[in-house]
Amino acid sequence: MLATDTAPQRKWLLFDGPVDTIWVENLNSVLDDSKKLCLTSGAMIPLGENMNLIFEVRDLAVASPATVSRCGMVYMEPGSLGWRPLVASWLNRAPKGLDAKMRKRLEMLFDWLVAPSIAKLRECGQYSAAPESSMVMSLMIILGQLLVSLRLRVALV
Repeated sequence: MLATDTAPQRKWLLFDGPVDTIWVENLNSVLDDSKKLCLTSGAMIPLGENMNLIFEVRDLAVASPATVSRCGMVYMEPGSLGWRPLVASWLNRAPKGLDAKMRKRLEMLFDWLVAPSIAKLRECGQYSAAPESSMVMSLMIILGQLLVSLRLRVALV
């Protein structure tokens, strides 16, 4: 368990899903200076200095201002960022062997092709409207696999 692990590496706990009032209330003890997670069973789990919490929530409708400020939460609409930060992040961790010049070319290809392609998809109609970010993520997964496959073929020749 993370709380009993004495390794010096930073540990991250990710909480995702909806925020509900009881859940937020139970987090107060872990968010204050004591950093103790109080479970409904009555057990208390102290969090180490090298432990961090990440909250990935759907909305903050029931979160109090105190909880929001303690967590340092920032809510953003999914469409407000667009797809470009996803591409930049993907290129930073793209398959090994891609030099800076190739990453720049891929970024230029995304800039050139993605917006018109999405516009054409919207024009043609979709059975269910997919967010732009989901379509771009799918493209990056496929392209990543093609790049890995191409690199393997080049290495075998």
